[in-house]
Amino acid sequence: MSKIISGFSKLTKKEKIDWLSKNYFSSQPEIVKTLKQYWNIDEKLQQLHDDFIENTISNFYMPYGVAPNFVINGKEYVIPMVVEESSVVAAASLVAKFWSTRGGFKTEVISTTKIGQVHFMYEGAEEDLQAYFNQQKPYLIAATASITKNMEKRGGGILAIELKNKTEKLANYYQLHVTFETKDSMGANFINSCLEVIANTFRRDDIEIVMSILSNYVPECLVRAEVSCTIDDFGGENPQKFAAKFCQAVHIAKIEPYRAVTHNKGIMNGVDAVVLATGNDFRAVEAGAHAYASKSGRYSSLTHCEIENNKFRFWIEIPLALGTVGGLTSLHPMAKLSLKMLQDPSAKELMQIIATAGLAQNFAALRALTTSGIQEGHMKMHLMNILNQLEATAEEKEIMVAYFEDKTVTHSAVVEKFNTLRK
Repeated sequence: MSKIISGFSKLTKKEKIDWLSKNYFSSQPEIVKTLKQYWNIDEKLQQLHDDFIENTISNFYMPYGVAPNFVINGKEYVIPMVVEESSVVAAASLVAKFWSTRGGFKTEVISTTKIGQVHFMYEGAEEDLQAYFNQQKPYLIAATASITKNMEKRGGGILAIELKNKTEKLANYYQLHVTFETKDSMGANFINSCLEVIANTFRRDDIEIVMSILSNYVPECLVRAEVSCTIDDFGGENPQKFAAKFCQAVHIAKIEPYRAVTHNKGIMNGVDAVVLATGNDFRAVEAGAHAYASKSGRYSSLTHCEIENNKFRFWIEIPLALGTVGGLTSLHPMAKLSLKMLQDPSAKELMQIIATAGLAQNFAALRALTTSGIQEGHMKMHLMNILNQLEATAEEKEIMVAYFEDKTVTHSAVVEKFNTLRK
C-alpha cells in the first residue's frame, strides 16, 4: 500500500505524529513518547519553535557549551558553542587559556561587502545591452528605494551594480552583479528583495531573466584573526621543533587537498559551533568558506603560518556573512542569550569572534596532531559517550574514568573492561 499522502501540512501536530508512527514505526507508543519528551513544557515557547519551519513534530537538541578565557583585541570573552563532537569545546577552552597569557588573539575585519546577482540570457549585440544598462542603471537603484530606505539609515544599502558578460563560459549568459552593505543584518531577505525589483525593472522582451539570488560566496566580507609569540614563549622541552613541525603541518594543508579538507573541517568545528549558537546560517558560512579555500583554483588551507626572526605567527582569513539582528538571532531565545553572553556584538565584532573560534580550534588540532596525536585526547572525551551507550551508572562511570586515566581509550577496550566490571 502506498504511503504517499496529500495535505500532510494541514494536519495537526498530533495527526502528523499518528500518521508517521502508523506508517513508518513498528512501536507506535515508543516513538510518540520519544518525540513528546523533547517538546518544551512552555506551550508558547514550543509554538515559537514549531513556527520556525514546516511540519514540525518535535525539537532536536544539541549540546550547548561555553569556552571561557578568550582574549580578543584585549577584551575577554566566553564563547557559546553548539556542537555534538567530543573535545571541540574543551580544545577551544584550552587554546584560549594558552594564548590569553601570550597576547591573546588579534583580529581585523578587512571588508563587509556582500553579493547578489541577476542572471539573464541575451542574444543581441553586447554594445546595445551595455547602452541599455547605462540608461537603466539610475532607475534600477531608484526602484529599490522603498526597500533600501531603512537599511540606508543604518549606513547600508546598494553599493554598486555592474553588467558582466559571461558568454565565454555559457552562450548568451550575462549578469547584473550587485554589491551590498547590510550592516548588522545578515541581509539575505533584503538582498533577494532588492534583486527581484532590479530584475523586474531591467526586464524587456529580448532579455530573459533566469533567476535573481544572493551569493553565499562573499570573498569581500572578510575577517582576519591571528596569534603570535616568540618561539621561546611556547615553553616545553623543544619549542623550536614544535613551532617548525606545526608550520610544516599548515604548509602540507596548503598543497595537499586531501589533508586540506580535514584541516578546514577542524576549523569549521569551531566556526559552525558559534554560528549555530548565535542563530546564524552555518550552511551559508560553510559553503562560502570552502569556496574561498578554492579561490586559487586548488583547494587549500584557510589558515597560514610563518616563522621569522624567532617569532611564530599563525592566522586565518575567512569570509563570514553574519547577522546580529533579524532572523533567528532575534527570535530564538538561546540565540539571543548567546549574543548577550558575547556582550551584544555588532556583526563585525561577531565576525572577529567566530574567526577566532575557528583559529583556536585549528591550533588545538594541529598541536595535538604534531605532538601526542589526535586520538589520545579525543578518545578520552569520547569515553563518556561510550559509557552512556552502555547505560553505565554514575558509580560505574567513576570507576571506568579512573581506570582509563593512564590508558588508551578504544571502544573495544571500554566494552571489555565494562563487561568485566559488571560481572
